[in-house]
Amino acid sequence: MRIGIDFDNTIICYDKVFNKTAVDLAFIPKDLASGKNYVRDYLREIDQEDKWIWLQGYVYGTKLKNTQLYEGIKSFLKFCGQSNIDCFIISHKTKYPYSGEKYDLHRAASDWIQHQGLNIGYFFELTKEEKIKRINILNCTHFIDDLPEFLALPGFNEKIEKILFDPLRKYEQLDYAYHYTSSWDDILELIKRK
Repeated sequence: MRIGIDFDNTIICYDKVFNKTAVDLAFIPKDLASGKNYVRDYLREIDQEDKWIWLQGYVYGTKLKNTQLYEGIKSFLKFCGQSNIDCFIISHKTKYPYSGEKYDLHRAASDWIQHQGLNIGYFFELTKEEKIKRINILNCTHFIDDLPEFLALPGFNEKIEKILFDPLRKYEQLDYAYHYTSSWDDILELIKRK
């Protein structure tokens, strides 16, 4: 078994840092529900896509120290290590933000992974197509991502089992062609049954 894992919003949780940063910058109201997607949706609803794009680069480039691992990921990786299951982080991430200062987003993410003590190989791909290609090259048997639209893209090896990670349960009602999970404990139980 070889498991590919997305990085942003799958291993690293940005929910609190996006809200705090956006409130500090007066981009959103203080009472907005906590979560990166709520911040994104709010800024899009008020026609502030440019602020959203800038905010992503700023947070990804300077605020990773204020984020945390999703609960349960370390237990999952420990189980995989003990069970000789290879795991890889495979992320679609631009090298620099689309707007704002030129932060090295690959370096920031790499430093964060090392600071967390995660003993895992990682790949940052510049496009979604390159991400899928990397998943296939690594012969992943499973891939875990927080975006149903990514899991629905063409190009995946047809044998790959796709797992949606949805801790906010935004996609619970979707008709999906992959395993649905809302926690790393769910994912661990799913993998244990394989």
